[in-house]
Amino acid sequence: QVQPVESGGGLVQAGGSLRLSCAASGLTFSTNFMGWFRQAPGKEREFVAAVSKITGNTYYADSVKGRFTISRDNAKNKMSLQMNSLKPEDTAVYYCAARPYYTSNYYRSDQYASWGQGTQVTVSS
Repeated sequence: QVQPVESGGGLVQAGGSLRLSCAASGLTFSTNFMGWFRQAPGKEREFVAAVSKITGNTYYADSVKGRFTISRDNAKNKMSLQMNSLKPEDTAVYYCAARPYYTSNYYRSDQYASWGQGTQVTVSS
């Protein structure tokens, strides 16, 4: 069983930066494809970004493209999300998720079997 663990959330002013990290213990093949989702109060969980361990391909939601960068360290089975030019609307709990392989439905939260507990990101205006 894979257990992702997020870290790096916090409070930042608009325009600032934060870096989130996700460490995934367990069977490494189960984390060949990893992603970040976020959920704001009263809203559904939404896709942020994803990365493939095998191809290195990255995927982003339009709302974060050009501001966020996802990366992973395969040797350590870790993933990071560098968030720049943060906006108040980026405020949410950010979750790390993992699945064994790529799917064209990578943006759907129901496609991921393993989830972290989440880390709060708050952007003040």
